This record gives sequence, structure tokens and C-alpha cells, in this order.
Amino acid sequence: MDYKSAGVDIEAGYRSVELMKEHVKKTMRSEVLTNLGGFSGAFSMEKFKQMEKPTLVSGTDGVGTKLKLAFLLDKHDTVGIDCVAMCVNDIACAGGEPLFFLDYIACGKNYPEKIAQIVKGVAEGCIQSDAALIGGETAEMPGFYPEDEYDLAGFAVGIVDEKDIISGKDLAEGDVLIGIASSGVHSNGFSLVRKVFPMTRESLDTYYEELGKTLGEALIEPTRIYVKALASVKKAGVRIKACSHITGGGFYENIPRMLREGTRAVVEKNSYEVPAIFRLLMKTGNIDEHMMYNTYNMGIGMVLAVDPEKAEDAIAAVREAGDQAYVIGRIAAGEKGVDLI
Repeated sequence: MDYKSAGVDIEAGYRSVELMKEHVKKTMRSEVLTNLGGFSGAFSMEKFKQMEKPTLVSGTDGVGTKLKLAFLLDKHDTVGIDCVAMCVNDIACAGGEPLFFLDYIACGKNYPEKIAQIVKGVAEGCIQSDAALIGGETAEMPGFYPEDEYDLAGFAVGIVDEKDIISGKDLAEGDVLIGIASSGVHSNGFSLVRKVFPMTRESLDTYYEELGKTLGEALIEPTRIYVKALASVKKAGVRIKACSHITGGGFYENIPRMLREGTRAVVEKNSYEVPAIFRLLMKTGNIDEHMMYNTYNMGIGMVLAVDPEKAEDAIAAVREAGDQAYVIGRIAAGEKGVDLI
């Protein structure tokens, strides 16, 4: 009897590490002091000494049941982007600059090539957010996960000068809400998606004219990373007063999180075009509109509040970073919450 006969292949683990090294290498920053394969990752804080009060911000999340889609499509090179995005977007929401990322992959059986594809996606997410992938863990857990399935989660650390933390404390009536476009469903609400559409290869390979692609291609589209867009807004001299990452819970849960007491968000639904994937989901599943806005991002992945006179500058800065943005509403006086009109 040995470990391999019990279902854990140590040699496959070594092979996975070798295959992922080329992807990890692309994410390195000058502050990284350790190599892949050590017991921990070290990151120098030397260059941040010029900040008045350097403050660490962190975020952790997973991909959720969107992974079921990856299993069915046998496509594993983009879910890592989702994993990174869910963490670094939260850090950017606080005004932070992501510094480094660690991933955790748990699987029923270690297929080195598949693990390398997953890490390739993680590395791509790190490149998009300028975060170093300084470590991670691949746990082979036979009998706990089916052989062809895995789970993926991650953890990110960023930094911000305390005076630049986006807290919402200065939010005022009349401030403008800027919405930054999402790339699709992102990585939330897939339990409902899987109830609406048959999760078969035939269904996912079906081409829809309104989508301009197959259903599977539209759903697997990775989460948009907004780190560079928010950095561009800051560089343009626009102070972001409040910020919300639109994840699970949609508009109704996430937008109030950016508000201070005595302020209310008013969002105009016709201020931008809701992407076709949400209209198809709503129609096919006969889902109430309120439930859609209470579950999905509906085409807006990040919401910023800025001074009215800075709104156009903010939109221009977002577009310069390669994202699309719209004025989607305003801040009003009232009980903390959100009105969709």
C-alpha cells in the first residue's frame, strides 16, 4: 500500500508545479523576494515607505458554481481570471492597489495539464491587475471531490495610503453615479443560471443571434477586472467618494454598501443598455425584474460616486483604461438604500 494507491499522486503534483511555472513567472513584480515552491511567499514593502500611513487591504473569494460550466465545457483557462477578479476588484473598491495573490485548488484527481490551465487563468488575472502570484496550494482529495472536478479560491493583499481609502464618508446629495460595464454574468448567480438553462453540452453549444456567440461562450466569459480603470480615474485627479463592486446580490445588496447614513442611490435603468445575456436569462427563466437586479450585475460591474463636475473626467479616464462607463444615476437624500427608476 502506498499514497498513490490511496488516490494521491505526488509525482503528478510535482509535474503540475513544473507546468505552471511559466505562467507564474509572467506575474512577478520587483518586490517579490521568493521563488515558487517555497513554504511561503515574501513581498518587500520598501517602496511603499513614502506613503503617510500605508494600510493593507485584503480580499478573498472563489469562483462558485460557475465551475460547473467549466467542467461541462472542458475549458479551464479562464476561471482563474474570475477568481482573481473577485478578490482584486474588492481591493480596488477600497482605493487599494493589489500587490500579490495566492490561489487554492482542491481536486479529486491531479491532472497536471488541467491544473496548469487553471493557473494560467489565475496568472492572466494577476497580469491584468498587476498583482504577483507569489504562492498557492493544489490539494488532491480523492473521495472528497469527483475525479474530474475541482474547487478554486484565492486571497489577495493590496495597499493604500490611509488618506486615500474610499469610504463613502464624504458622499453628498447630488453626487453622480458612474457605472462601469461588466463583461457578462461574471461569477455570481450561476446556481440560478443552471436552473434556467439545461446544463448539457448541446445546450451550451447552441448559438444565439442576440448573443452573437454560443450560450456557453457567453456564460464562461471571465469577470472584468477594474483595477486599471479605477487607477486611471485616480490618476486623472478625480476623487472617488464611494465605490461598489456589483457581485452576488446585484444592485439592491451591493450599492447600499457604499452609502453613508442619510444618502440614497437613484439608478436610472434606461441609462445604459442591459446586455443580451441578461435579457435572454430573464425571458427564458421567466424571472421577475426585481429578482434580476437583486441577483446579477445587469451589465454594470462597478459603481463609482463622484462630484458632478468630475463625472465626464471620470468617464474619460475609465475609457482610456479600456473600459466602458456611463452616468447611471445620482445620490439623493434619504434612508440608505437604492431606487431603480
